Amino acid sequence: MKTTEMAKNIAEPEIYRLDEQVGFMLRRATQRHLAIFNNLMPDFTPTQFAALAKLCELGPVSQNELGRQTAMDAATIKGVIDRLRKRGYVTTRPDPGDQRRIQIVPTGDGRTAYLERVTAAQEITARTLEPLSPRERGEFLDLLGRMT
Repeated sequence: MKTTEMAKNIAEPEIYRLDEQVGFMLRRATQRHLAIFNNLMPDFTPTQFAALAKLCELGPVSQNELGRQTAMDAATIKGVIDRLRKRGYVTTRPDPGDQRRIQIVPTGDGRTAYLERVTAAQEITARTLEPLSPRERGEFLDLLGRMT
């Protein structure tokens, strides 16, 4: 069989359109969300605010646990905690149940910073989801939750 005849017998693959790929669409949605976040909360990075918010929600936890709870690897959460510590938003203390372990604790300034930004954080979510109807927002968040 000649090469040209073989080529005719091979089915053409379905066209790959980048704009229709889940990873590309998620990246574009993330870019939209980050632009809104940076506009409404320019003094925090999303990872810093996530760590502080989760810490205020959970109370004192180990750095590893905070990393797990915020979906950050060990190196990332360490850097985030170091920056929050330099700003006076968190401190460390020995774990009362295991003196070998260190807990991350929000400071009074950290709790205040978090509480002062909760409304902005809620607005960031609202603006990110703004193109969707209320029903679609619920469905979208449910579907994302099933993927994570």
